[in-house]
Amino acid sequence: MAEIWLNPTRLFDGHTLHNEMAARVENGVVTGIAPVAEIPPNADVSALNGTLTPSFFDIQINGGDGVLFNTSPHRAGLAAIAKAHHNIGTQHWLPTVITDAPEVLEAAVSAVLDCFGEYGIAGIHIEGPHIATARNGTHKPSYIRPFDRRTMAQLKRLRAQGIPVLLTLAPESVTPKQVAEIVALGVTVSMGHTNASAAEAEALLGEGATLFTHLFNAMSQMENRAPGVVGAAINSRAYCSIIADGLHVDPSMLALACRARPLKDHMILITDAMPTVGGPEHFTLYGEAIHLKEGRLINPQGSLAGAHTTIPEGIAMLQTVGISMEEALRMATSNPAKLMGLGEKIGRLIGAEVSDLIMMSAAGEISAPCA
Repeated sequence: MAEIWLNPTRLFDGHTLHNEMAARVENGVVTGIAPVAEIPPNADVSALNGTLTPSFFDIQINGGDGVLFNTSPHRAGLAAIAKAHHNIGTQHWLPTVITDAPEVLEAAVSAVLDCFGEYGIAGIHIEGPHIATARNGTHKPSYIRPFDRRTMAQLKRLRAQGIPVLLTLAPESVTPKQVAEIVALGVTVSMGHTNASAAEAEALLGEGATLFTHLFNAMSQMENRAPGVVGAAINSRAYCSIIADGLHVDPSMLALACRARPLKDHMILITDAMPTVGGPEHFTLYGEAIHLKEGRLINPQGSLAGAHTTIPEGIAMLQTVGISMEEALRMATSNPAKLMGLGEKIGRLIGAEVSDLIMMSAAGEISAPCA
């Protein structure tokens, strides 16, 4: 049995960040961790400079390498997007199809059914079209519609094959009874792009919704006499995803939200990445040109149109506002895995293949542990 020990500067096991700990690898799989002092004499040891961690899991990726999932809902498109994100440590992800024509959603579902388990695809995120026009963001209003049988049919197609599904919708577009039916299928329901009240959001939490999509962005804000969806989200026991690029959310609000949550480890770092990640500085969305300007993706109306950021950049941003690297790493690995019911497969060190691990330098650079 081939055995080696990986001895990094620091080791993150999916929950805890350790110093002076090494990982035992047998036949390409991590079978345990132990203090460096307990590595057997004459063992084959690989000293590594940086943090050894499970690779990242991003539950909201729209594109990469110049490719947008909505406009390239096929195997080649998924492969290109995956490559762009694998290069920066995200080896597990949910391809995200945003509000569009029903035929686009159906094609996206077919693509994930075809490629599930390949390219790190761990399921699919359907963001819209069942959202609120009052908080549509860059989603095209003409495609927004209430939840319907056509989307339910796509959810059933996916769940019949056991594929994890994340569905972002607005309370305005669905009834609590419909949410209960969706949850009963095994779909993870999130609230986002909504102008609902806190009470309306809490009604969906009561029916099994377990996430709020990109906290603070495209949702009713928190006021002293009207908590809005932001207040409901922060006070809830559900998960909240958040974009930590310093543009979508002010850094001070990022820190506030992380500190204020009633349950530990219920924040999830996402990128909401668009095709400019690993690609050119422009792409087309709904027939309109989107350009990268001073780190912002701007549509012709001057609104933010997704994000141009990476998970390592988000981890760095979190640390600048006082979130520990340990907590930030959980937000990028084990927290999203638990949300999606994949905690036994993703975001943990022991049991992982070496190919599923990454090294992260102090500067945020990503490399393979056995390059």
